[in-house]
Amino acid sequence: MADQDKLSSDDLAAIERKYDPELAFRAAGPVMAWVIAVPLVALALYQYYASGFGLIRELLHRGIFLAFILGLVFLLFSWRRALTADVAPKAWWRFDGVPILDILLAFLGVSAALYLPLLPPAQVAQRVGNPSPFDVFMGTALLVLVLEAARRSVGWTLPFIGCLFIAFALFGPWMPGALKHGGTSWTGLINHLYMTNQGIYGVALGVMAKYVFLFVLFGVLAMRIGLGQLFIDLAMAVAGRYAGGPAKVAIFSSAFMGTISGSSIANTVTTGSLTIPAMKRVGYPAHFAGAVEATASTGGQITPPILGAAAFIMVEYLEIPLRSILAASLFPALLHYFGVLTMVHLEAKKLGLRGLTQAELPQVVQVLRAHWAAVIPLAILVYLILAGRTPDYAAVWGITACVFIGIVNPNPEYRLGIGELLKAMADGSRSTLAVGAAAATVGIVVGVVTLTGVGFRLGYVVVQTANDLGTLVSSIWPLAYFDVSQWALFFSLVLVAIACILMGAGIPTTATYIILVAVAAPALAQLGVEPLVAHFFVFYYGVLADITPPVALAAYAAAGIAGSNPFKTGNTAFRLGIAKALVPFVFVYSPSLLLVAEGFTWSAFCVTLLGAMCGIGLLGAAFSGYLLTHLSRWQRWYVGIVSLLFVSPGLKTMVIGLALILPVLWLQSRQRAVI
Repeated sequence: MADQDKLSSDDLAAIERKYDPELAFRAAGPVMAWVIAVPLVALALYQYYASGFGLIRELLHRGIFLAFILGLVFLLFSWRRALTADVAPKAWWRFDGVPILDILLAFLGVSAALYLPLLPPAQVAQRVGNPSPFDVFMGTALLVLVLEAARRSVGWTLPFIGCLFIAFALFGPWMPGALKHGGTSWTGLINHLYMTNQGIYGVALGVMAKYVFLFVLFGVLAMRIGLGQLFIDLAMAVAGRYAGGPAKVAIFSSAFMGTISGSSIANTVTTGSLTIPAMKRVGYPAHFAGAVEATASTGGQITPPILGAAAFIMVEYLEIPLRSILAASLFPALLHYFGVLTMVHLEAKKLGLRGLTQAELPQVVQVLRAHWAAVIPLAILVYLILAGRTPDYAAVWGITACVFIGIVNPNPEYRLGIGELLKAMADGSRSTLAVGAAAATVGIVVGVVTLTGVGFRLGYVVVQTANDLGTLVSSIWPLAYFDVSQWALFFSLVLVAIACILMGAGIPTTATYIILVAVAAPALAQLGVEPLVAHFFVFYYGVLADITPPVALAAYAAAGIAGSNPFKTGNTAFRLGIAKALVPFVFVYSPSLLLVAEGFTWSAFCVTLLGAMCGIGLLGAAFSGYLLTHLSRWQRWYVGIVSLLFVSPGLKTMVIGLALILPVLWLQSRQRAVI
């Protein structure tokens, strides 16, 4: 990779394989490649049929989906992560590059996943609470295989957490303090996790089977018909000419790409292959170029209409329409990109970097002429969601539109033949394997939470700790302006945010969200935070983990493209993204920012939005060390502290904050005049 401007598709695939465990697929020989390809395509066809035309009962649908997931995970993911695309050498214990043991595990996984759903519903209802020995055996097998599938496809952290929760359920009488409970037997645990819809076959798996798969498939097809290239070219044409242009192109293209992809690493590799070399050409250091792309790409999970899978979990948990979730996510997503754009612009001004030349920029008219048809499926999807249709209905018609446009596409480069269509369907199925295994594992955690009530217990611990800290802090004179309850809310939010970042560093965002919202929602509800706001707070901070060292996967993927130090890139990405860390606090203190929260008023929304932009801009200036000109050390600290006033937006705090920042602006303007 000596010449970073000439990264091939194989180089990019190797980077994804190295930094994203969800894409570290094993290579197989020709026979097993066909054996694997058939169920991959079959999964896509089944999901399309079941959501668009079929009437399949809930448990059976989830069981079929899980059977596909487990069977394919054991065939495609090896015992240890596959770092190369080479087929394993011949051995007596392998068949065509795949170990015979893994083939047997795949069959066992399919059998265990389908055993319960294929029983008559009346028989299942009779066995709940009194499982037979064979039920316990199959449930135990499924539990172990789900944990192993998650370990292979996601990593050690999530199954380790699952094992901790299983141990917590079994050894409840020996737990300390508020965590002590009556415990359960192994049969009781399997009954709850396997025989009911509170465990493995619960909401998390159901949402993956009902909604997420379809939206992932839509994103893959939309990319194949040229929508991704349209977004990148449009961003280049719109933002490329300004100071530090390629960095701003990275932000705009990542924002556009986020509308069809909820994966931070996929966004990083797709757009970064073009923007990172361009940033380096105009003078950005390699680590900074990678950090910009990684930070911008994490916004894909919070950008409507296709957010991360957590958005669909919210639909089920909160029982509100998807369009309300999308409306609530709009301005937090825009503030994320505003924060990154502010940091990038200030860095470009500080380094004196140029934009792209006219010769390097595509023409808007030519871009639209070449790719206009690719916008139609996205427009159909958004229209149906806003019209109040269910997410799966909208996704099915979006997929149908993608296939139709792919067949008749006026741009031959992005036309879909039968082979390309089948490959896109297989790629869509591959992309959901890891998240499906993670969802089943999260079902284990959620099942233990509902069985033991540990969510409310941990919530109580969080609130009590925050109250103790609030009592301590409110006794200090300058901080006594706020009462104990206000400080308790603030410290609860800080504790939840830290937990989200730490847990999100090792497991997917959706898993982080599901696990922590079980603790955070009860805790924040005790402090008067409404459920929608609490769910978004956890979701937003879980996304931030993708650029938080030491496990900043999106940043490390960007470092692979930039040829920079991964840890330095991760640290820079975290610094670039730190301004957006204010946003969740802002919408907790002023829920009007979410548009659909209780008590919404346009006046409160406008004040909140303006205050949030001021706070993000000032915090960005403090971390970049540049406002109108270079900031001295004391000015950076001063500006950073003043920015925190905008966490609780209101006319009073805004006026105080603006008054406090005026002296620095005056000094900066004088320094700039001298220069």
